[in-house]
Amino acid sequence: MSRPRTVPDTNVALSALLFRTGSLGWLRGARQVDAILSLTSRDTAAELIAVLSYPKLRLDAAERDELLGNFLPWCEVVAVPAGLAVPDCRDPLNRPFLELALAAGANALLSGDRDMLDLAGAFTVPILPPAAFRIRLGGVAVA
Repeated sequence: MSRPRTVPDTNVALSALLFRTGSLGWLRGARQVDAILSLTSRDTAAELIAVLSYPKLRLDAAERDELLGNFLPWCEVVAVPAGLAVPDCRDPLNRPFLELALAAGANALLSGDRDMLDLAGAFTVPILPPAAFRIRLGGVAVA
């Protein structure tokens, strides 16, 4: 079976990167042992880079680079064509993740965002909280 192709939204990616022993730390390990393939695009990577620069995170440039180095090398970069038909979302910042999931033929879009999860019934790609996706994977026993 091929690796599931996943689109983590920014909050999911950030939580997995910042909190290695937290509830989403397993995602980092799953990527690094090739149990899943994370997908990114120019727009979704730019958002992650911008969020890592938020003052409230108190990360210096070296720390930001280290976190990105623990994410981007395990991602497949997907070119997202303009004009994809995705459901309207209350938060326009979610649109690039929907477009990426559709363009890449992702197996799941991982999000804990209520606005995103509310679109689950109107989108062709499953939108799942990370815990539900992990159950689908059979637990993924990686740290």
